[in-house]
Amino acid sequence: MTSPTAGAPVAATDAEIAAIAWNGDGLVPVVTQDAATGLVLMLAWMNEDALRATFAEGRMVYWSRSRRELWRKGDTSGDRQWVREAYYDCDGDTLLFVVDQEGRGACHTGAPSCFFRGFGTGATPGPV
Repeated sequence: MTSPTAGAPVAATDAEIAAIAWNGDGLVPVVTQDAATGLVLMLAWMNEDALRATFAEGRMVYWSRSRRELWRKGDTSGDRQWVREAYYDCDGDTLLFVVDQEGRGACHTGAPSCFFRGFGTGATPGPV
C-alpha cells in the first residue's frame, strides 16, 4: 500500500452533484478502487455531506449507516484513502473513486480488500 501525504481535492460542480440519483435515504453507493493495482477495495455509502467533504479534503469520507454519521476512512485505523480520481456512472446512481490506500488495507479485518472471500472456495460465510 502506498503512503501518500495528501489526496487531490476534486473541483466538482453543483450541476454534477445535482445529477446524482440519491436513494430514498439520501445515499449513493460508492465503489472504491486502488489506483496502483486496480483492485476493488470496498463498497460503502455517501450522502451529499460526505461527498462534498471528500471532494474538499481529497480524502475519502463515507456515511456510516450503522452509526448514522460521517466516517473519515482511517481516523481510528490509520488506513486512510486519498482521492486520485472520481467518477459517476451513466445513471448517476453509483460513484467510483480511485484512491491511494494508506496503511494495512481497506478492510476492517486488515485485508487489502473487503472482497477476499470467493464463492465455492470453502470460505466461512457471514460477517467477519
